Parts: sequence; C-alpha cells; structure tokens
Amino acid sequence: MTNPLRGNAAIVGATDTVSPTGVLGRTDAQLEVEMIRAALDDAGLTISDVDCVMSTNGMMASLELGERLGVRGRFTDSTMTGGSSSEVHVEHAAAAIAAGLCEVAVIVYAATPRGGKNPFAGGGPGVGGKDSALFQWDLPYGLGLPAASYSLAAQRHMHDYGTTAEQLAQVAVSIREWAVKNPNAYHQDPISIDDVLASPMVAEPLHKLDCCLVTDGAGALVVTSADRARDLARPPVYVLGAGTAHTHGMSISQMGDVTTTGAAVSGPRAMAMAEITHDDIDVVELYDSFTITALMTLEDLGFCAKGEGGAFVSDGRLGPAGTLPTNTNGGGLAYTHPGMYGMFILVEAVRQLRGECGDRQVPGAEVAIANGCGGVLSCTSTIVLGTEATR
Repeated sequence: MTNPLRGNAAIVGATDTVSPTGVLGRTDAQLEVEMIRAALDDAGLTISDVDCVMSTNGMMASLELGERLGVRGRFTDSTMTGGSSSEVHVEHAAAAIAAGLCEVAVIVYAATPRGGKNPFAGGGPGVGGKDSALFQWDLPYGLGLPAASYSLAAQRHMHDYGTTAEQLAQVAVSIREWAVKNPNAYHQDPISIDDVLASPMVAEPLHKLDCCLVTDGAGALVVTSADRARDLARPPVYVLGAGTAHTHGMSISQMGDVTTTGAAVSGPRAMAMAEITHDDIDVVELYDSFTITALMTLEDLGFCAKGEGGAFVSDGRLGPAGTLPTNTNGGGLAYTHPGMYGMFILVEAVRQLRGECGDRQVPGAEVAIANGCGGVLSCTSTIVLGTEATR
C-alpha cells in the first residue's frame, strides 16, 4: 500500500547564496530574511502565505524567526540535528502538511563561520556539558575537532576493508570535477589524486583536500501541498520518500560501528516510501564533510555492499563522466560548507530536477536522493525527490 506521505507535499521554492571569497558580508539574521524572500519569490508566494517556519539558528529558533518575519505559525519546528536538520525539516513539513497542520512551510539556514562568528570555536555547538560522553570519553583523548573523529572512521574502514587513501582521494577528485562546472563554487580548479595526497595531513589518513570547506552560506526552501503546488510559479518537486535515523550523540566513542551510519536505516526507508530502486535514481546529493563520509554513505544507501565503497568510487563514476552523478554542485568539499551542509544538498537536488543547472545539468533527471548527515556521523535523514512524471 502506498505510504500516505508519498507525493503529497512538494518543494516549490529553493534558493541559496555563496561567495567566491567564502564571505557573504551579512549577518545570519539578514541572510535568513534574504533567503526566505528569495525562496518565496521563486515559488510565487508571499510571507502572508506562510503558516510554518522551520529553523535551527539559535534557541527557539523558529519562534524568534517567526517574530522577525511577522509569522504566527500554526506549526513550528526548531529541530536541530546538525547537518541533517534541513532534511529532517523537509520530512516534518511533508508530514505536517499531509496531516493538515500547516499549508506553507519555510525552511531556512544561514551561517557565517568564515566572515563572522565561528560556531565551532570552543568545541562546537551542542557539545553538551561536562557530564556528556564527549567530555568524558572524546575530548580527553584529543578528539576535539570533527576531523579527528572522522579519521577514526576512515582508519577503521581501511583496516576492515582494505580501503586506500587513493580511493578516498578519488571522491574529492570526482566531486571537484562537478565544481569545475559550477561558476558559484568556491574551488573551480581541477585536482588529481596526487594533489589530494600531497595536501597537508589534517588527521591521518585525512588530508586537507579530504576535508570540507569553511565558508559562509545560506539557503531556504518552501514546501506546500501537492494540490497548491500545481498553481505556483515553478515546477513542483515532490517529496516521494523520507526517513531519519540516529545512532549516537556528538561523541564518536558512543557509535557502535564507526563504519556504518544511520543512512543504512533512513535510506532504505525513504526509498521504500518512494517506491523506487537504485536504478531509478538519476542524481545523488549527499553529505561530504569528509571523503570518508561520502564513501560510507554510498555503502549505507545501498549503492554498493559495505566495504566495497573504495572500489565502487575508484573508476570515477561519481563525476560528470561517471554513471552515478554525485554532489553535482561541487559538494561541501568544493562548493560551500558553512557548518551544516544539508540545505545545499536539497537546493541542488531541486535545481537538477527543475533542469536549471547549466553545464552541470544531468540530462533527463527525474529522481534525486538527498542525504544529510549531522553531528559526528550521528544522525542521517534521507529525502527522495521527484518530478511530476514520477509522482
């Protein structure tokens, strides 16, 4: 039986903003308003149509933002799961719309770690108090930065499955090939495997070019019912499937298996709801905070078996000349990464399905899978999006 959420909500507005310098020169609050206005313009709606605001930027974020916008919401969501928050918000918006709890939801994200305040200074947001596992089991052993924790996952993957540094580097090379085609990407110069391996070591085996950027960035989405979407300005991009799973908090020491993420649960659930197989997917947009993140996510989403990710990516199939177009805007490794990349995954998926991507457009794209990953491999949320033809 078809899931009642399948195809009953659609993304009708999508926008983001980045800069070649990585600095946007506005505050987070200014960027939020700018993005919401642009996303509503994209949809052909106004702020008076909005009855739900979803945000992560601060305590009671959606309430504070609603106050600034003059929106008195019928539904609200300030759920914070790090880099998967935007995907969780899309899932929640689709569910709330299907249940009649709201009609037009705006999802927004803005952060300025390069030009403004660095949210990761002092250990990062949401690290918990001194009683947390992070303080007791991670920080005393030097795991204070994300790269150090992710390096443990990479080391374990290499130990268990024979994955090589060259295979991890190929992920960065393939995604950079997409960035070369994106005039808005922070990095637009091609790189080789040797370039990645020659870049400074950050946390063995992760080199600098295995790691995401630190840039300013912002974006917004508008989600509404499928019925209302048909009369709006842009072609609807339907939410065909959604799933979320988390395995631990911010402490990598509490992750049961550091080579398997929650995408092994959220991905199959989202695909089952969408009633698709891997062969139906035209575009993959996933979290590449580090090359190992992308490689493990491909395994956990079922594109290859656990442990085979290194061989799977080594033929360049993720790049423009490959068979599995992945992170077509250049990803967090080369496009932008303001700390939580999940918004940009969704915006790029929408643009691909609306045929707006110019030189990097995947011909005939009808189905995209978008997977956010938040915390330290802690929470994943998978969204399957499709065009009118796939609903």
